[in-house]
Amino acid sequence: MAKKVLEKKVFNRIKAVIAEKGRTNNWLAEELGMNPTTISKWCRNQMQPTVETLFNIAEALEVDVRELLVSTRK
Repeated sequence: MAKKVLEKKVFNRIKAVIAEKGRTNNWLAEELGMNPTTISKWCRNQMQPTVETLFNIAEALEVDVRELLVSTRK
């Protein structure tokens, strides 16, 4: 009997936007005054930032906050 592989959902695009901006996780951690491990967990979608933090990330990366989220509409 084959095990069903659970597909990990992607909720944010933080990792992609960091790369698009030529920045690093460590840079973002310094900008936000946060632990780099937390940034890494966001980038791997292991945990999600609060809405307030999402706005701070968008400000640091100079993007619209909507660019950090995966659309729910196709």
